[in-house]
Amino acid sequence: MAVAYILCVTEVGKEKDVQAKLKEFNEVKEVYVVYGEYDLVVKVEVDDLKALDVFITEKIRGIGHIQMTSTMIAL
Repeated sequence: MAVAYILCVTEVGKEKDVQAKLKEFNEVKEVYVVYGEYDLVVKVEVDDLKALDVFITEKIRGIGHIQMTSTMIAL
């Protein structure tokens, strides 16, 4: 299993909308609106790193209002 934390920057005022969409994915275990440089912290659990790549490229990037992400893989 691969665990990753994805930090997201959203369009202004769209944090809650993006949070709601992220919660629909089975891979997302936790998602929090935060203050500071990033707007959301997302905990993701997938089978392996290839599945993480697919999740980010096909699901995360398919959500509107996300301007930037930074992925940290947990060991």
